[in-house]
Amino acid sequence: MLNLEQPVSRLKGVGAEVERKLGRLGIETVGDLIGHYPRRYDDFSKITPIRAMKPGLVTVKGKILTVGSRRSVRRKLTITEAIISDGTGTVKAVWFNQAYLKTSLPVGEEVLVSGRLEFKNSDLAIQGPVVEPAGGQTKDTGRIVPVYPETEGLSSRQLRGLVLPLMPFLDELPETLPSAVTAATGLIPRAAALKEIHFPTSLSRLERARRRIAFEELFLLILASLIIKREIKTETAPVIEFKAELARAFTGLLGFALTDAQRAAAWQILQDLAREQPMNRLLEGDVGSGKTVVATLAAVMAMGAGYQTALMVPTEILARQHAAKIEPLVAKLGYRTALILGKQPAAAKRQALEAAAGGQAGLIIGTHALLAAPLAFHRLGLVIIDEQHRFGVGQRQTLKQKAGRLPHLLSMTATPIPRSLALTVYGDLDISVIGSLPPGRRPVATKVVKPKERAGVYQEIDARIAEGRQAFVVCPLVEESDNPAAVGAKSVLAEAKRLEQTVFGHRRIGVIHGQLPSADKQAVMERFVVGQIDILVATSVIEVGIDVPNATIMLVEGADRFGLASLHQLRGRIGRGGHDSYCYLFYDSLAPEVAKRLAALERTSDGFRLAQIDLELRGPGQIYGLQQHGALDLQMADISDAKLLAQVRTCAQQFLRDEEVMLKYPHLLERVNKLKAVTSLD
Repeated sequence: MLNLEQPVSRLKGVGAEVERKLGRLGIETVGDLIGHYPRRYDDFSKITPIRAMKPGLVTVKGKILTVGSRRSVRRKLTITEAIISDGTGTVKAVWFNQAYLKTSLPVGEEVLVSGRLEFKNSDLAIQGPVVEPAGGQTKDTGRIVPVYPETEGLSSRQLRGLVLPLMPFLDELPETLPSAVTAATGLIPRAAALKEIHFPTSLSRLERARRRIAFEELFLLILASLIIKREIKTETAPVIEFKAELARAFTGLLGFALTDAQRAAAWQILQDLAREQPMNRLLEGDVGSGKTVVATLAAVMAMGAGYQTALMVPTEILARQHAAKIEPLVAKLGYRTALILGKQPAAAKRQALEAAAGGQAGLIIGTHALLAAPLAFHRLGLVIIDEQHRFGVGQRQTLKQKAGRLPHLLSMTATPIPRSLALTVYGDLDISVIGSLPPGRRPVATKVVKPKERAGVYQEIDARIAEGRQAFVVCPLVEESDNPAAVGAKSVLAEAKRLEQTVFGHRRIGVIHGQLPSADKQAVMERFVVGQIDILVATSVIEVGIDVPNATIMLVEGADRFGLASLHQLRGRIGRGGHDSYCYLFYDSLAPEVAKRLAALERTSDGFRLAQIDLELRGPGQIYGLQQHGALDLQMADISDAKLLAQVRTCAQQFLRDEEVMLKYPHLLERVNKLKAVTSLD
């Protein structure tokens, strides 16, 4: 039987060097090799008479009449040429720097030749084609040929040579989907799908194979989320009843009225809190939509019922900012807050830990330090997580141990999640959406700027600072790097120095990035908030939660190196006051996909629309940080395929109606548990 766990080094043709190159592609086992799907296909299946050929991908069947080789002194390369005839005409085939072909091509024998027919230097020829003997099994010609993700020194042709010998053994692999699922959906068997994925016999069968693999990828994800949701229903949480007078007292302190969208989201959350079943809700809202106010209302309601709330945020800057804003509000209602950070004075941390353990603090604000062992809660009833899409099974169990039972859980994000993604990866969450911004929030004027327009942007920044405003300059790197992927990218340290020594020598410039000690980051932000810094040069560390209403202009260097979601978050750091605001995007390279991304940012300030565009352009793993966890290993599934998603979800729901069904399919349970385990905060 084919052993998927067998190392690739056991395969014929895989020596130490090839094994090392395969490792760069993440291929270590036979299973990895089979799961290394083609990224595209070249259709060489149609054999065309030479006299009927047109430029493009072609396959001809004929005899090699002559082969010759010559040296081009001017171009410093060896050119090998062959003449092929099929009785209807002749065509030239050309290879560069492959002199060995002069003696290895089978002159006088019938062959299949597949490649691209092109005009070059007024000469029509098949450029760099692949040649195989006619009449036998082929892997590179005369068929739909797979093109794989490659690495230096390891071509698709070599990968095809490793995969093809495995095809006869695929029938030995067990079926991974339950028979009831395949029967209900008409999906082809797994083995047949894998054969077609690697070496398609027709485009229609390839499409059926894609659908089979895509269905399974989505089925496992949705199954995992539905099981998590079912498991949460078996837990109990504190019942936090709604108190109208407390809600009125809190909103009366705000100085503004909640929007209809905020009230609707708050009511969904408050209804959840009043139930014994633990809340597991995601609060979505665009940058500046007022999610924190809604979450604070939920925390106040929990404190009013005698329970504590833990507010967990990703950075110490944001934790301090939340504490500064929320503490005065809740103090007026008679409640105390505590701030717990990874790095803070020992006396302050000890007091905060004692206040949390003794119950004096009703709201505990901090980073992931809230999950650390020394922290004990008195009566934890609600956990709020800001800017984290996932709170995994392990973290949930940690909180259960600290609280004695599972607290209610509210996650917040300013990166809107398209519905298709919510149904798959976030299917265990109930979702509330704040779909509109509060009155007075002005859209940020955004422009993609050509390098030659840089001087004008600097003049604009200077003019705004002269009016009393402040600016951000965002760079992709902290310091200059030798990494080839970072060539040309601007760094915070070098750019701040350059600006100080040139155009903005008369302005006060500050620097902030993730590698700064926490105390230094806090000091820089405090100076920026009070107006002691005119221009803050930063990495994307400012992407989350930084609120400086006086900052009205942003310049992003290397905008092509950021995704749409990140750029939208960065842009959200300005336009938070009553002043007109401007965002300028400079780029290092304007590839077609990058141009689409940046043009979308110019066109719209709707985060939900931008999230959908980003999903279509880059895929979910890149946007939502899921690839690093393996949580979204979608190679065939198109998460925008609403019809397939609906079919898969219905099928998964029907499958789970049998309470014991997962015990009947241990192999399926094992794969689902892996997906459950990888959803993590880190």
